Amino acid sequence: MTGKIINHALVMAAGRGLRMRPLTDSIPKAMAPVGQSTLIAEGIHKLKKHIDNVHITVGYKGAMLARHVIEKDVSSVINTEGKGNAWWVYNTLIKNLNEPIFVLTCDNIIDIDFSLFSNEYIDKGSPACMIIPVRPVKGIDGDFICKDNKSNILEISRKIPTDLYCSGIQVINPKKINNITNTTESFNCLWNELIKKKEIICSNNILEKWLSIDDLTQLDAINK
Repeated sequence: MTGKIINHALVMAAGRGLRMRPLTDSIPKAMAPVGQSTLIAEGIHKLKKHIDNVHITVGYKGAMLARHVIEKDVSSVINTEGKGNAWWVYNTLIKNLNEPIFVLTCDNIIDIDFSLFSNEYIDKGSPACMIIPVRPVKGIDGDFICKDNKSNILEISRKIPTDLYCSGIQVINPKKINNITNTTESFNCLWNELIKKKEIICSNNILEKWLSIDDLTQLDAINK
């Protein structure tokens, strides 16, 4: 790698957004209005201040969303309609990327120090995956993280409460993942295999400013 420690980010924006109906009957969730912009446009704007190459996955109303993000000068748009959330890791040119990539979801409203997490990822030996945690947020469902005192993740579950949630943000090395795991379309399956191989860790740095937009009430709240 040259230049910045992490040069790529991918935003997963293929979801249907059922809990945001009727808004998402006519537009993809990623295009939900935020001020004078949209969820996805705000995310791209923040990312491009720090990361050179931003990739977007599209699915539901993919043509509409693709046009929207191409106008924001993204590096690539990946059609994952009908596929699982991890399909792109194994079935696109990104699978050959032998360097870290930030992976985010389009519904995260974040304030993130990319340099902090980039440096931590390198300091921790550049594992196949590093998940960035948050504290559980009342009213927002999430996956709990169970880890040991060396930050190795032991389990990711919705049934075993801990003081850490998955934020929806992670750093992965696609080439390394392809070399050591079986092909899957599910990040849950991918994480479980990486847990067995001790190739998935939890960041020691917790995102303090984080919100996931899951419904219209939450969308209205941030627009106020």
